[in-house]
Amino acid sequence: MSEREIRAAAQPMEIREDEGEAIRVSGYAAVFGEETNIGGMFTEVIDRGAFANALQRQDDVVFLVNHDGLPLARTRSGTLRLTEDERGLYMETELDGTDPDVRAIVPKMKRGDLDKMSFAFVPKRQEWDDGGDIPKRTIQDLELHDV
Repeated sequence: MSEREIRAAAQPMEIREDEGEAIRVSGYAAVFGEETNIGGMFTEVIDRGAFANALQRQDDVVFLVNHDGLPLARTRSGTLRLTEDERGLYMETELDGTDPDVRAIVPKMKRGDLDKMSFAFVPKRQEWDDGGDIPKRTIQDLELHDV
């Protein structure tokens, strides 16, 4: 069995506070077709449709800061919503503004200190191309763990 891997997406996220206590966070945790250099060992591309099976299976995905700590939202409870569109894996959540963990990160998100999203996964189906200077991996299907 493959080990869990983490990938970052340099896509901006949107943070909005409602009049109540909800903090809305949304953006792309992954985008399709963008080649990423993985430590100089290989490049990687996420194929369109790579998240479809994970979403259909309803993998229990949690929203974490730096892939660690207590979940701030999760798909199983309905507080984290994930969709796959033509661009990539889109996430949206309404965080509880009264939660001390949320209150600790919201100012950092607003200032831009926490400004990127990422996802953790285990590849289920992948294709390798060794024809270039370094190998290229295309992720075609995966098990999704967190965003």
